[in-house]
Amino acid sequence: MRPRHGESCRMPVPHHFFFSLKSFTYNTIGEDTDVFFSLYDMREGKQISERFLVRLNKNGGPRNPEKIERMCALFTDLSSKDMKRDLYIVAHVIRIGRMLLNDSKKGPAHLHYRRPYGCAVLSILDVLQSLTELKEEKDFVLKVYTCNNESEWTQIHENIIRKSSTKYSAPSASHGLIISLQLFRGDMEQIRRENPMIFNRGLAITRKLGFPDVIMPGDIRNDLYLTLEKGDFERGGKSVQKNIEVTMYVLYADGEILKDCISLGSGEPNRSSYHSFVLYHSNSPRWGEIIKLPIPIDRFRGSHLRFEFRHCSTKDKGEKKLFGFAFSPLMRDDGTTLSDDIHELYVYKCDENSTFNNHALYLGLPCCKEDYNGCPNIPSSLIFQRSTKESFFISTQLSSTKLTQNVDLLALLKWKAFPDRIMDILGRLRHVSGEEIVKFLQDILDTLFVILDDNTEKYGLLVFQSLVFIINLLRDIKYFHFRPVMDTYIQKHFAGALAYKELIRCLKWYMDCSAELIRQDHIQEAMRALEYLFKFIVQSRILYSRATCGMEEEQFRSSIQELFQSIRFVLSLDSRNSETLLFTQAALLNSFPTIFDELLQMFTVQEVAEFVRGTLGSMPSTVHIGQSMDVVKLQSIARTVDSRLFSFSESRRILLPVVLHHIHLHLRQQKELLICSGILGSIFSIVKTSSLEADVMEEVEMMVESLLDVLLQTLLTIMSKSHAQEAGEYVSCLLSLLRQMCDTHYQHLLDNFQSKDELKEFLLKIFCVFRNLMKMSVFPRDWMVMRLLTSNIIVTTVQYLSSALHKNFTDTDFDFKVWNSYFSLAVLFINQPSLQLEIITSAKRKKILDKYGDMRVMMAYELFSMWQNLGEHKIHFIPGMIGPFLGVTLVPQPEVRNIMIPIFHDMMDWEQRKNGNFKQVEAELIDKLDSMVSEGKGDESYRELFSLLLLEKVEQETWRETGISFVTSVTRLMERLLDYRDCMKGEEAENKKIGCTVNLMNFYKSEINKEEMYIRYIHKLCDMHLQAENYTEAAFTLLLYCELLQWEDRPLREFLHYPSQTEWQRKEGLCRKIIHYFNKGKSWEFGIPLCRELACQYESLYDYQSLSWIRKMEASYYDNIIEQQRLEPEFFRVGFYGRKFPFFLRNKEYVCRGHDYERLEAFQQRMLSEFPQAVAMQHPNHPDDAILQCDAQYLQIYAVTPIPDYVDVLQMDRVPDRVKSFYRVNNVRKFRYDRPFHKGPKDKENEFKSLWIERTTLTLTHSLPGISRWFEVERRELVEVSPLENAIQVVENKNQELRALISQYQHKQVHGNINLLSMCLNGVIDAAVNGGIARYQEAFFDKDYISKHPGDAEKIAQLKELMQEQVHVLGVGLAVHEKFVHPEMRPLHKKLIDQFQMMRASLYHEFPGLDKLSPACSGTSTPRGNVLASHSPMSPENIKMTHRHSPMNLMGTGRHSSSSLSSHASSEAGNMVMMGDSSMGEAPEDLYHHMQLAYHNPRYQGSVTNVSVLSSSQASPSSSSLSSTHSAPSQMITSAPSSTRGSPSLPDKYRHAREMMLLLPTHRDRPSSAMYPAAILENGQPPNFQRALFQQVVGACKPCSDPNLSMAEKAVPAAPSSWSLDSGAQEAQPFLSALMGPILAPPVPPRSLLHGHYSLHFDAFHHPLGDAPPALPARTLRKSPLHPIPASPTSPQSGLDGSNSTLSGSASSGVSSLSESNFGHSSEAPPRTDTMDSMPSQAWNGDEDLEPPYLPVHYSLSESAVLDSIKSQPCRSHSAPGCVIPQDPMDPPALPPKPYHPRLPALEHDEGMLLREEAERPRGLHRKASLPPGSAKEEQARMAWEHGRGEQ
Repeated sequence: MRPRHGESCRMPVPHHFFFSLKSFTYNTIGEDTDVFFSLYDMREGKQISERFLVRLNKNGGPRNPEKIERMCALFTDLSSKDMKRDLYIVAHVIRIGRMLLNDSKKGPAHLHYRRPYGCAVLSILDVLQSLTELKEEKDFVLKVYTCNNESEWTQIHENIIRKSSTKYSAPSASHGLIISLQLFRGDMEQIRRENPMIFNRGLAITRKLGFPDVIMPGDIRNDLYLTLEKGDFERGGKSVQKNIEVTMYVLYADGEILKDCISLGSGEPNRSSYHSFVLYHSNSPRWGEIIKLPIPIDRFRGSHLRFEFRHCSTKDKGEKKLFGFAFSPLMRDDGTTLSDDIHELYVYKCDENSTFNNHALYLGLPCCKEDYNGCPNIPSSLIFQRSTKESFFISTQLSSTKLTQNVDLLALLKWKAFPDRIMDILGRLRHVSGEEIVKFLQDILDTLFVILDDNTEKYGLLVFQSLVFIINLLRDIKYFHFRPVMDTYIQKHFAGALAYKELIRCLKWYMDCSAELIRQDHIQEAMRALEYLFKFIVQSRILYSRATCGMEEEQFRSSIQELFQSIRFVLSLDSRNSETLLFTQAALLNSFPTIFDELLQMFTVQEVAEFVRGTLGSMPSTVHIGQSMDVVKLQSIARTVDSRLFSFSESRRILLPVVLHHIHLHLRQQKELLICSGILGSIFSIVKTSSLEADVMEEVEMMVESLLDVLLQTLLTIMSKSHAQEAGEYVSCLLSLLRQMCDTHYQHLLDNFQSKDELKEFLLKIFCVFRNLMKMSVFPRDWMVMRLLTSNIIVTTVQYLSSALHKNFTDTDFDFKVWNSYFSLAVLFINQPSLQLEIITSAKRKKILDKYGDMRVMMAYELFSMWQNLGEHKIHFIPGMIGPFLGVTLVPQPEVRNIMIPIFHDMMDWEQRKNGNFKQVEAELIDKLDSMVSEGKGDESYRELFSLLLLEKVEQETWRETGISFVTSVTRLMERLLDYRDCMKGEEAENKKIGCTVNLMNFYKSEINKEEMYIRYIHKLCDMHLQAENYTEAAFTLLLYCELLQWEDRPLREFLHYPSQTEWQRKEGLCRKIIHYFNKGKSWEFGIPLCRELACQYESLYDYQSLSWIRKMEASYYDNIIEQQRLEPEFFRVGFYGRKFPFFLRNKEYVCRGHDYERLEAFQQRMLSEFPQAVAMQHPNHPDDAILQCDAQYLQIYAVTPIPDYVDVLQMDRVPDRVKSFYRVNNVRKFRYDRPFHKGPKDKENEFKSLWIERTTLTLTHSLPGISRWFEVERRELVEVSPLENAIQVVENKNQELRALISQYQHKQVHGNINLLSMCLNGVIDAAVNGGIARYQEAFFDKDYISKHPGDAEKIAQLKELMQEQVHVLGVGLAVHEKFVHPEMRPLHKKLIDQFQMMRASLYHEFPGLDKLSPACSGTSTPRGNVLASHSPMSPENIKMTHRHSPMNLMGTGRHSSSSLSSHASSEAGNMVMMGDSSMGEAPEDLYHHMQLAYHNPRYQGSVTNVSVLSSSQASPSSSSLSSTHSAPSQMITSAPSSTRGSPSLPDKYRHAREMMLLLPTHRDRPSSAMYPAAILENGQPPNFQRALFQQVVGACKPCSDPNLSMAEKAVPAAPSSWSLDSGAQEAQPFLSALMGPILAPPVPPRSLLHGHYSLHFDAFHHPLGDAPPALPARTLRKSPLHPIPASPTSPQSGLDGSNSTLSGSASSGVSSLSESNFGHSSEAPPRTDTMDSMPSQAWNGDEDLEPPYLPVHYSLSESAVLDSIKSQPCRSHSAPGCVIPQDPMDPPALPPKPYHPRLPALEHDEGMLLREEAERPRGLHRKASLPPGSAKEEQARMAWEHGRGEQ
């Protein structure tokens, strides 16, 4: 592309390679050598430079001693295009010596031949980069290769480059040329000046073959390059081929040999003859040598070349025999030189005797075929005969500025020789090639102007056309770099003083003809040549004026003015219908700006400006010509603005109006915006530069009036289309204009508006543009200076405009739109990232503040001032501007905050005045605060300042209370938001993020009631849970949103990721998703109520497909509950103490639900990793104030035991352990832990006298699991357990453990391993013998103790009773042991019997008659016949439940205190699990209230029967182990939960390694067993033990393969359970199976029994009304074969008849006993009342919603919320949906059938018959039926009940 007019033509920069040969290392040639270096273009396959010759001697040094260190050359005139070629430096090595190098016989020693030797190459492209960067010489080594075949010598360099290795070889690794290269740029004069040293080293200038890119005038060159190509010669009768040498001479016309006209290469002097190298035995040699012939111009004509061919014999004489010659003249007859081509020369025969003295003898002969055609009459009798079979080829290339090969050009240069052909010669100039014209440019121009002067009239127009042709030739990109040659010629060599007249005349004639001619090609060419035509005109006039002392000046001015009138005429023509004219106008406009500089040489600035203004004004002023012409017109204007003329202020005042006029038109039409922006940019830049020297007020005023408004409109249009490039240009223009405006300009601008509407429109435009400027990335981010300058201009402009805004739009003419736009602009300005100086370096910040100040503060003051000016109109911006102003106050600049925060008080005050409250301010502030803080804005200092400033303002108001409350609430919200943000960013632990989110979510719900924000954080929290794979917590979280929705068809808008849909659809989708999450979290019990809720909805809509799906889902959940294994998590209490914790954790305590398999140590490590700065506290004591207020972090962590709410489920005998396991650790809100301590003096003899237990019960804010894995503790309860109560618990727990273990062995069919029983019995009996319970006797049965503690009499009696009971239990255990003991273990059994007798004897005095009570010796019944199944009515606080990982475990054995009563060896059994009886606490009142709500029929509110079940609780870690050396290790009893064991010491942990390895499952499937047990529940029932019992009862035929069972449990053979105390396992199994049937209710909290149900129990007794509802029946009414054990007087008695039932049966049949059935002696079987016949009516009716037969699962955050919502929220599953129409009571909707139990058969038959009948009875299915309250069946049940009571 051509450069723009007006730009100076830059000369192309030539490149030069400095080359130096350092050395040639070789050791095998031993002869002189010539080394030729040249540049070779591999792509074109030709040499592009002359050759540089270095002549070396046989030692490798220069043959000329003066050349040492001076063998260097400069390869010159390489263009940029050449540097991109595939260039190589090629070195050809020619040796000078014998014919054959290694054969001394071939040829005499005195004859030397030039013989080819080797070649080396170096790629320029490979080294160019390093040469460009290095800027100095760099050495390279060129390896020399020899040619394998001399006939291929001419291609050796190509073969080496192509790596055709078969055609060359390396003679030795030591052969190499060491060279250095350096790259130079610039002309030769510059290189010579900058590097004089290299020119002092005898530098050889090696030129390029052909001309350089630019041939400057005066650069004379006349070189002919001849290439010796090839020859074809006859053998001449010889047996071998010839060794041909060519000798060349240059001869003048007179036959004289020209001296020194042959150059083999630069670097060596010229010579008179040339001898080619010799190719051995080759009749068709290929030489390819280039020889330069620098023949003087005056000797060129008439000279010729003669080539002599000799055969070089290798015989002894070594003769060179001449056998032929050829010749060629250098010039043809027409005066042209030899053409650049390959020439085939005729070979003429001759011999040694031939003489060439008379050169005329052969010059008359034809030298070649063309010459032969020109010589038809050649005599045949000449002395030289042509050899027709031989030929010789040469090629030539002429590089001459004086000689040409073009006939037409030669004719022009010699026009005087052909005066009659001048017209033809000028016409044929167009056919001469451009290369020839530019070579002879000066001579051609001189010739043309001489012809013009010779005859202006005749040749004027032709010379003008020739001149136009040459000028346009230089516009071609190929010859563009010759323009400087033309400029030089005009300035220094042009001499046509009269030419201007004819040039002006011809040019004007062309202009005037443009309106008439159809073909205007020549006119358009003249328009394009306008620049140089004017240069010639002006220079000619200058020469004329100089010669005539200024004559004819007026005529010249007049002719120029007339010429400009013609130019205006051409431009004013309507070209819409003439494409030809359009091109003419375009060519004129393109060239027009280039003539200004020439005109300025002859005219003043004002005169030239007037010329230009008139010309530009003549162009059409409307944008209708067409896009191409518009572009040309604007480009011409652009070049005008860029010209030197426009830089003068005098000319600008003249030109600016017309230029702005055209720009304004195009901007209005939105045409050619890029070109317009460039013009404007140039204008503003020139004006800005000029403003430093002169006054530009007038020019700026013109630009403001013409451009400001249209610039704003253009920018708005561009920004709306997001054209960043165009926007950037126009933004720069606008900023430049505004920057140059001063007060006067602003005043004039505002005064010029005709109305307020115009002013309003302008203000809105400029504010909008400024806002878009800050929103869009117009400038790159790293353009800091530009961004700051933009901000400075904006704030300055706003300060000028704000007064106009206040003045015109405040009072009666208040305009909200303008004010709102202003405020938005100010807010955006202050929030700009580029103005946030806090994030940049201090040095840069200081520079900015020094130059601009803090522009945020400037704008903040302006904003505050304008707000105050609003007055009563402030209310219009509430709440709209609250968010924006809040964003401003969050900017971390104290001064800005101090200025802006009080505005919120102002807003509150104005809203309070208007509405009586400031709810809008409150709501908006809270909404915006959340989003802005989450974006990273705000900090702790802002929170403090916000509170301080607003509280100070609010204190003075009448509404101070609500104001203070609001400010406090917002401050607290900020605390939470800042904590949330800190947790979210960085690599914070997941727990911290979740906890922080929960805290913030609860705040939104409970404190400020922002439902939308609450829902948003619900989903954020859910996503966090899903990421952490807390699926249960995710489900609970999503459930919060689900509970806010109703089953209604109200349309909901699109929200978050939810589409627009009805409320019913969204709730359904949520329910499904929640159910899915519960399933993934294995919390199927929580998912089942939702399944039912969905089923209810589907059923009401008769959507049976969905109903089927959801019922199947529900059924699969039941299967999962029974079949799939779930791990029971452990719970940990964590205290966060110290001010360094986040606000939501600071000085609070939480209970956390651990991960699967996570134990205390792992949990503690996890917490410490989440809080790496925290210190773990090593004691459980509550920290003091010093720790709470310190600037540190302290963590206090220990395990706690859950206290389950659903105790009734755990007491049901028939409930599978996998069901119970869930309720032990779910829906738990209370937890506890114990700490032993001594009160008063410690008795060293018996420490149990003073050992107390501090029991702490923690109540959480919400139940676990919930929306988080941890919840805060809201209440702590501290209870101290006395030593006596502790002893009662220890003994009772041990009794319970014994009973449970004995029951496992009671009815085993297969005699298995009874080691567990042996060890347990041995541990208790041996401990008792060695002191065990005797220590309690000493401590509490002492008369002193009794006298000092009279209030403990009842407890002492209870302890005695428990001890007495223990003796009986041991007796039963020994009886079972005797039954199953292996013969080899009989000695152990005998020992146990003996020790048991000793134990009884030791207690004899305390309990007289004890020896009669042992069932091992006596079969008499006792008052404690139900002792194995009784429960102590003890409160939950009386049960010690310290976790085995608790830090309160003391020294001694693994789980007991150092005061253990066990013997020294009892440490071996330190890990033994103690299983004991635990009292069942009363159910919470809220739970019972739920039961009443579910069953509110007053018929069933009466005496209910409770069922006691076997349960075990941990023993206190401080209590006596009561075990001896042989106590069973805990690894063998896996049914106890982990919380019943203390932390074993390291040896204890691994003492039973072998058993442990047997018991442990794989890591992922590890069950809740000895190593991974579930936490104990309040009733203390060990889960695995329950499972074992349940499996034994339901199916003794199945092996105990529960994965949750330990090896010890599996070792116990499946036998009849202790539930039925006879050995008839076959009877018990079908009976129980038939009784239990399918599960009555899902594993959600079960429904209470209805009045009239039978209670199957151990000790059946009535609870008073208001106690926890009874559990489902779990025991059969069977007689017990076990000898009764006397009951404790403190044990609860049956509420049926007030007396204990008597047990009968075999004394050895078992330990666990059932209380006698109330109907055991009845001859009539009682009717079944637990069937659906006795169920209350659950028909649909209008008064009572359908209540499901289970308690609701608590999903909400508080139980009270659930109670309140049971009746009020139809969306819950406990009642019919609000949209369902109540059905007829007699026609209930078709629900899926539910199983029920058939009635019990009459008991008058034997038990076997009863069991068989029960087993064979088919199981019916039922639907819900409405029965009358007083049905006969129910009456029958009531009568049977009364009959049973009467018998008792």
